[in-house]
Amino acid sequence: MPSDLLLSIRLYASRRLTPARIFILGFIFIIVVGTVLLLMPSSARPDRLSLVDALFTSTSAVCVTGLAVIDIGKDLSLSGQTITLFLMQAGGLGITTFSVLFLGMMGFGISAKSKDIVQSTFVHSPGVDFLHILRSVVVYTAVIEAAGVAILFLCFVEGSSAGTAIWRAVYHAISAFNNCGYSIFPDSLMSYRDHPGVNLTIMSLIIVGGIGFIVIHEILEHSRDPRKRLSVHTRIVVITTSVLIVAGAVLIYALERKFMLKGLGLESQVLVPLFQSVTARTCGFNTIDIGALTNESLLVLLVLMFIGASPGSTGGGIKTTSAAVLFLLLWNRLKGSTNVNVFNRTIPEETVTKTISIIFASAFSIVLITSFLLFSPSSSLPPDRTRHLFLEYLFEAVSAFGTVGLSMGVTPQLSTTHKLAIIILMFAGRVGPLTLALSLTLASRKKSIAYAEETVMVG
Repeated sequence: MPSDLLLSIRLYASRRLTPARIFILGFIFIIVVGTVLLLMPSSARPDRLSLVDALFTSTSAVCVTGLAVIDIGKDLSLSGQTITLFLMQAGGLGITTFSVLFLGMMGFGISAKSKDIVQSTFVHSPGVDFLHILRSVVVYTAVIEAAGVAILFLCFVEGSSAGTAIWRAVYHAISAFNNCGYSIFPDSLMSYRDHPGVNLTIMSLIIVGGIGFIVIHEILEHSRDPRKRLSVHTRIVVITTSVLIVAGAVLIYALERKFMLKGLGLESQVLVPLFQSVTARTCGFNTIDIGALTNESLLVLLVLMFIGASPGSTGGGIKTTSAAVLFLLLWNRLKGSTNVNVFNRTIPEETVTKTISIIFASAFSIVLITSFLLFSPSSSLPPDRTRHLFLEYLFEAVSAFGTVGLSMGVTPQLSTTHKLAIIILMFAGRVGPLTLALSLTLASRKKSIAYAEETVMVG
């Protein structure tokens, strides 16, 4: 009887719990567990962490956002910091990797359909065994993070004990690779603004963690055997990522050279714009005061945060490939082509439709939450006294949805309702685009009724 009951429950769950829902439940489960652990007396200083603050911190860590309403290094104990470390790793790597186990437990794991779903998360490349990719993800993560820890240890050991240096290196290496941006320093990495070793190591970890595991896998395979061609996906990711980093750095330098960068040495004038261009794409470390940047520089950061990292990575945003596909769509239309062509290949219409849907859903979510944040008691004040709030709240919303973590300093001052709104947006930003893509993939393939076409005036 018990076995029959369990079988019935399993069959019911396998029908009702779609893979997209399992992804969402996986995130919710880890966030709830993290919240409970952070509320334990040993995790934080007395009276420093309310229920909402614990939920916010857990969500920010699991969704690898990095926005903080508390001082991670000061308000959390070593135990609490360790909890956030595991939450970051689980959110950046575990959800993607161990989703296979969730799918298998609910009856999806052994089906071809299941493998297609999980492969779509990693951006499936024909001829690549998905179980091999899964094993590679774990190996790549361990090796890359270990290398980051070793280099950062050599940087942090100057002026501190070996134990302290090791912990700082471990925490920031994992935070950087998982594109979270949590730091146990009170000023993020501003104290290391002029340190080439820290800057270059953190940037490298962010970039590698943000380009996606399938891209890392293909590049390594190609380096071993040049006959193995790089997929269109990998080439788009590498080119788009490079263009965004270089363009972002050049623009920030040009816009800040007479302001924030004025008076800095040549080395810092190069490192600061480059670092902020890299970290704005879903990580959130900062070596300068974001709130002191010019409006033009903030606009550049908003665009970078909205685009974010690449599919199958530890980062968020609409993804570099979505931005590239949208650009290619416009470019091909201007040339008079009805197809979206790149590298002598045509991108499927279904992919283009998903791209537009994801970008629209992302923009709508940001506008919705920004509107909610603006609707507050301060809205009764004269407009000239609250005008700055629009930019601060918009920046906060884009940062939350893009799972970036950069802030103009408004995060700790958020009210309880505003914190809950940002929590929802951080969660939506991490699982929303992925869930939408999976939902579209799993959509019914039944024939739909075709009606007569009629033109609608647009543009």
